[in-house]
Amino acid sequence: MSLALTRLLQLASPALPVGAYTYSQGLEWAVEAGTVKDEATALVWIGDQLEWNLGRFEAPLLARMMTAWRATDEVGLAELDAQYLASRESAELRAESLQMGHSLRRLIDDLKEILGVSPGRTFAAVWSGLAAAWQIAPADALAAWLWSWAENQTMAALKTVPLGQAAGQRILLDIGGRIPAVVERALQLDEEQFSNFAPGFAIACARHETQYSRLFRS
Repeated sequence: MSLALTRLLQLASPALPVGAYTYSQGLEWAVEAGTVKDEATALVWIGDQLEWNLGRFEAPLLARMMTAWRATDEVGLAELDAQYLASRESAELRAESLQMGHSLRRLIDDLKEILGVSPGRTFAAVWSGLAAAWQIAPADALAAWLWSWAENQTMAALKTVPLGQAAGQRILLDIGGRIPAVVERALQLDEEQFSNFAPGFAIACARHETQYSRLFRS
């Protein structure tokens, strides 16, 4: 077994203490609005985000960040970090990315020495830096990033819809089967093809900020 694999499992683990479990990324409002109301609609919501948002923007951007880390391209990384942060459509999403990035930075001693350049502000930038430093293959890193996100979204659905554990495993089985193709496409996308155009997602995130009763921070 390679050390890179065990490091990757650590990065993707829900035990990573960055507070991911406290965010639903608009899913809680989608449940409140009745858009997500059962296993089938939860699968559609999560699957659409994987396809149209993460797969076409976050994943290819993460791959570019890893390239910048490996080239010790501090200027390029800063630009990618700023681009990612600018893509967060709501105040809660922006706060989520910055808070999780801050939490991950605090976990690591002498971060600059480990990564070679100053870390970025967002969770994606710091996470990709660790993946690059631990010599994880980009395709594997992207798959783990997407899986970790899907697992967190599924857990949010289990709590808010609510759904049973078996339903959650069926959702993850379906989403997990889509991830390899999403990763392959993300690695081939040119920068002008990057897109996170998902207005329903952006609206849900914004509406969550004024939702009266909620469990999650986004």
